[in-house]
Amino acid sequence: MIKKLIKQYQVLDKSIINLIIAEFFIQLIDYSYLTILLVYLNKMGYPDYKSADFFGFRFLSVLLLSFNLGFYIKGRKIRPLLYISAIFTPLLSLGIIYAIQYKLDFLIYVGMFLLGVSVLGLEVSILPYFLRNVKEQYHTEAISLSYSTASLSAIASGLFIYLLTTINPVFFDEQLILKIISVIGFAAIYFVYKSSKKREFYVPILRRSRYDLSDFDWWNVVKAMVPTLLIATGAGLAIPFMGLFFYKIHHVDSYQFAILSSFTALIVFLSTIYVPNIKNKLGYKGTVVGSQTLAVLCLFLLAITEFYTSYSHIVILAIICYVFRQPLMNIAMPITSDVTMKFVGFRNREIVSALTAAIWSGSWFFSSNIFRVLRKHEVPYAHIFFITIGLYIISIIWYYYLIVLYEKEEKKYAKNKSVDSTQIQK
Repeated sequence: MIKKLIKQYQVLDKSIINLIIAEFFIQLIDYSYLTILLVYLNKMGYPDYKSADFFGFRFLSVLLLSFNLGFYIKGRKIRPLLYISAIFTPLLSLGIIYAIQYKLDFLIYVGMFLLGVSVLGLEVSILPYFLRNVKEQYHTEAISLSYSTASLSAIASGLFIYLLTTINPVFFDEQLILKIISVIGFAAIYFVYKSSKKREFYVPILRRSRYDLSDFDWWNVVKAMVPTLLIATGAGLAIPFMGLFFYKIHHVDSYQFAILSSFTALIVFLSTIYVPNIKNKLGYKGTVVGSQTLAVLCLFLLAITEFYTSYSHIVILAIICYVFRQPLMNIAMPITSDVTMKFVGFRNREIVSALTAAIWSGSWFFSSNIFRVLRKHEVPYAHIFFITIGLYIISIIWYYYLIVLYEKEEKKYAKNKSVDSTQIQK
């Protein structure tokens, strides 16, 4: 089975594999931030709402700039943006850690903002790059493998944080661990360089038509972006603050949460690389609706554990729900990306990729601020997670609607193609 799985991904060119490895190192920094940065800020004396405020600036920059970047990459080479991301992400990460160390609040805001700009090059351009440079029949494999790097980086960062902390928790504190991971992140530069040995495919366009808004099918773009907006907003209220939830509610320290996240990411990785097989068996509807519905159930059970902390073993239920919620939600992500890109069509892909990054980052920016306000007024974590659940349920229904529309168009296209083929033979 493993040999068959490896063979399935061997169809991808080495340049694509190298780019995915570079993506892994950039995401290694991102996931280490997501896992322990907020706890580190808390230990440095920053309250929840202040930490959320800092974190929100990471997404504000993407909200402001990604739309323009979507126009910019249309008809241009994408690889230079990947170089920018590989160089500046670890540099800025180091700068932020030093700013927190010396409590330079203004520099923390600036660093977070610029870090968002740096990562933007990867977030907006990676999917259009695959769609341009990978054969259409292998798009699902490339997207699935790309998504799996997020899990691998989470596994690696979680294990790294846990092992170093258990070796010497005084010496290897959150500050030093984040610095080490930032330095390791520089390896991304080498793999972007290796990917550049193969010529990048792109179709140049006239400069005057690059920013022509009428060139896009905005009605389909809007329809495709609605579930992304709902999921991103809901996720922004929950995912960045899971570490704080476990730390404050269940007294799980940062290194313990890191190993928990690492184990969870391992399950995500194993499930993500099987996405093409799952899609072939269950189809688009079964994969997306089934996995996301189960994920919502897990999040609901996780949320209500806050009300039963007097029970000594309730933390076990919280851990089980956390471990299964993430892979169930992530199984659908490559499929929804694939469906969305195919639904909007070739000429809308770059702008949809940019809008997706803008929506995720913008939603997380606003969600961080909503979280900040709610926590400032001591609203329970569970009530915040209930908002996420409501948004997820609407998004599942909307994705089902999109898949129905897409499959309808596919059948119509196949029928017309068959008719044309018959006429040619006659």
